[in-house]
Amino acid sequence: MSMKIAKIVAALGVLAMTAAIGNGFINGNFSAEGAILTAMPWGIVSLVDLYVGFILFSGWIIYREKSPLATVIWVVLMMVLGFFTGALYTFIALQTSGGSWKKFWLGKHAA
Repeated sequence: MSMKIAKIVAALGVLAMTAAIGNGFINGNFSAEGAILTAMPWGIVSLVDLYVGFILFSGWIIYREKSPLATVIWVVLMMVLGFFTGALYTFIALQTSGGSWKKFWLGKHAA
């Protein structure tokens, strides 16, 4: 995959997640719908699946970030806003990598 395509995919992810989260806040009821979701076995599976993904993605953030404060902020945002944060982090990492896949993946370890 070219870096340009990766940037487009990440940007589309940010836009899609912005629309989905906005729709949820405008049209949904977090408490009532969350209670229904956690009452269903597959709802619990979905949440476990999501948070395993959040934790694994956060591991990449922790590995590549230079600043401990930035790391904490990104991980907290990941746990709260999910893959909106993941898509935004990916887009920013692609933008700041200078076209280097090594720098994109390894961040501070790319030296």
